[in-house]
Amino acid sequence: MKYRYHHIGIPTRQPIKGETYLPEYRLFHFGYEDSEFGIEWMRYEDDCSLPEIVKTIPHVAFEVDDIYEAIKGRQVIIEPNSPSQGIIVAFIEEQGVPIELIQEK
Repeated sequence: MKYRYHHIGIPTRQPIKGETYLPEYRLFHFGYEDSEFGIEWMRYEDDCSLPEIVKTIPHVAFEVDDIYEAIKGRQVIIEPNSPSQGIIVAFIEEQGVPIELIQEK
């Protein structure tokens, strides 16, 4: 399996100018497209149902060619889903760290 760095996601409680709201996930996000280092800031609503590990610990994201192959045998904490048109994402946990996997459709 080949993993290509995509971004790092940093949880924050501070609103950031220009952030985008994803109502189905109850979160705001901003940044990786505009950051030369691929940093994305994530701000979660109090009633966001995502796992606590995702809401509190920074995650690293990698692009993969086959997300279903990439999660085989892994501790999946968010099943594959499509938060934005054209991509499928899933989260796994590796030694207490959330890792986001991204596949373009």
